[in-house]
Amino acid sequence: MSTPSLLTVILNWRTPDMTLKAAQAAAREMGGIDGLIVIVDNDSGDGSFEAICEGIAQAGWAEGRVEVVQSGRNGGFGAGNNFGIRHGLAQRNFDFVYILNSDAFPDAGSITALLDHMTQMPTCGFAGSYIHGEDGEPHLTAFRFPSIGGEIEGAARVGLLSRALHKHIVPLPIPAETTRVDWLAGASMLMRREVLEQIGLFDETFFLYFEETDLCLRAQRAGWHTDYVRSSSVTHIGSVSTGMKTWQRMPQYWFDSRLHYFRKNHGNLYAVTATLAHVMGTCLWKLRRVIGGKPKRDPDHFLRDLITHSLKSLFRRAQREPSKTPTLSVRKEASS
Repeated sequence: MSTPSLLTVILNWRTPDMTLKAAQAAAREMGGIDGLIVIVDNDSGDGSFEAICEGIAQAGWAEGRVEVVQSGRNGGFGAGNNFGIRHGLAQRNFDFVYILNSDAFPDAGSITALLDHMTQMPTCGFAGSYIHGEDGEPHLTAFRFPSIGGEIEGAARVGLLSRALHKHIVPLPIPAETTRVDWLAGASMLMRREVLEQIGLFDETFFLYFEETDLCLRAQRAGWHTDYVRSSSVTHIGSVSTGMKTWQRMPQYWFDSRLHYFRKNHGNLYAVTATLAHVMGTCLWKLRRVIGGKPKRDPDHFLRDLITHSLKSLFRRAQREPSKTPTLSVRKEASS
């Protein structure tokens, strides 16, 4: 069996120093692997592109192994990664595509572990790593697909309800061994090229959030499964580009992405019902806070924003929103 080839894509948004660090870690772990690293600057507009180009030009480890490209627009996580994937696959037929966050640093053997797993499991479409912080604490990156039951359970945070809906809880307990999951966070994810050729790339309707969920669901519906590979370990800082850790209020694009996911994959009625379930769950949680003195956990005005966004959506066309899911036709044209 020939050694698999690998295209690694790292998306930068105003984190040039960290992106270079992630690229260096990836290059180290790709030693001996036939591959290429493509760094995409997502139109940062802050000098990131120039800084990364200069850093790569001066780095001995990057010579002939790294390309830096400018997307020309900030279309979000999916659009930026799509740009890098299409750029790399237009040049040659890489067997696998690896997407790595700019604030994620592969530990020793992590990329090889993903490649070995995918090579041994021909029905596995996507594989992701065990993610941990700089302090060694594990991050939740393995999940079930969102559902109506998961919406009310996740919002209510009531033990009795959680036990009754345990099969719908979206975050999975951190696996102790390699296991099959519904979807994985995209901080460190290996993707089989033939799966992307079959189902398409990230749906660019999602600016941020739910794009990995949608991609994994499309793969599952096409007969591929997603695996969490425990032997692949990656250090992740988290939320550096998005600033999620310091959010005071949920941004509009989170509500847009959530609604698009449910409408696209389950229809408008399901989306409305899922929102009602989330509202009911949040109301239960607020009641628990009043009665039991529970701490605040939701961003400011979350319930009001969710309801307002949902009501506004009712005035739009009550149908599934069109998706912007690019294909890999550019790769095929380049190789013809």
